[in-house]
Amino acid sequence: MSDALLDVRDLVVRYGPATAVDGVSFSLAAGETLALNGPSGCGKSSTALAVLQLRRPSAGEVHFEGRELTSLTERELRPLRPRMQPVFQDPYGSLSPRHRIRDAVAEPLKVQGRWHPADGPARVCGLLDRVGLDPAYGDRLPHELSGGQCQRAGIARALAAGPRLLVLDEPVSSLDPSVRAGVLNLLADLQDDLGLGYLFICHDRTVVRHFADRVIEMRDGRVTSG
Repeated sequence: MSDALLDVRDLVVRYGPATAVDGVSFSLAAGETLALNGPSGCGKSSTALAVLQLRRPSAGEVHFEGRELTSLTERELRPLRPRMQPVFQDPYGSLSPRHRIRDAVAEPLKVQGRWHPADGPARVCGLLDRVGLDPAYGDRLPHELSGGQCQRAGIARALAAGPRLLVLDEPVSSLDPSVRAGVLNLLADLQDDLGLGYLFICHDRTVVRHFADRVIEMRDGRVTSG
């Protein structure tokens, strides 16, 4: 796929003698949602971790924005990491319980050296507003928010990094159906506005059918269709 934002080739992930991902290949374009669907333990999340280089693959290649990642050192990966951001299943576990929401959202800006005291707080308020949160929620701790609100804060934090790819690992599976729909609509709006690519990990075929542009089915670490 010549215009691929992400191109994964023959990916293998092993944990000791066990093979979690066995020769998985796919491509994803900017502005596209590709879903990895399958039962628990089929290798979806291990694939996501390998794409993000949070788990180094045992074999295969991961090309992001034209660069092959598996051969890069951690130092070489560092400037690329902001452009590939995860959004995890547990909205509370992805944020420090000791940090107020405004500090969690500001952290990527500070880590990347893009924080300026004069306009930084306004940028954080803008990010919260963009994900449908009252900026006043920035003063709260994660446990003071609902699950849906906390997941929106996690999405705001990911957006602060300036990504082109979001790896969404079961981002709505722990939410009530009505809240789930709101978060999925938010993600769709953000994709339309920003041209983000989504690698969407999900076991729920109903959600996948309504949200994804393409679906890859996985079982026992392998692609079975898609």
